[in-house]
Amino acid sequence: MNPPDATQEAAVGSSPGGGLTVSTGPLSFAVFALARTHRGLAGAMLRELNLHPGQELLLMQLLDRDGQTQSELLASVGLDHSTVSKSLRRMQDAGLLRREPAAHDRRVLLVHLTDKGRALREPLQQMWTRLEERSTRALTPEQIDTFVALARVIEQSLR
Repeated sequence: MNPPDATQEAAVGSSPGGGLTVSTGPLSFAVFALARTHRGLAGAMLRELNLHPGQELLLMQLLDRDGQTQSELLASVGLDHSTVSKSLRRMQDAGLLRREPAAHDRRVLLVHLTDKGRALREPLQQMWTRLEERSTRALTPEQIDTFVALARVIEQSLR
């Protein structure tokens, strides 16, 4: 086993229990720590836009293609049904979208952005760009490409 490098030592210091997590699953702990830190930064940026984490993904999907069904949104963002339903309800209460029955089937709800929701296009793009810049500022383009490719492989392994 290789001796821990500075990154692993820093992670050990931040793991509850003094490092067992890192020593028994260094990749899993790194993914956990990265996701937690990334989500925290994204959450702070989203609060500036009066949004909750996950709502930006739904908004971006609707900005790309308005008038989707709840089922289509559910499939596109990879969140569970109750989370999407709760998020859409909050977003509707905030005036960002409206849900209405489809003409072809009244049981199917179509989700449409309001003018207030569409107005978030530019602020969301700016926020996502800032998040990407913060996340990659110490990486080369090649490292970014490698990371994205490896993340996709790991995601597929987990599925």
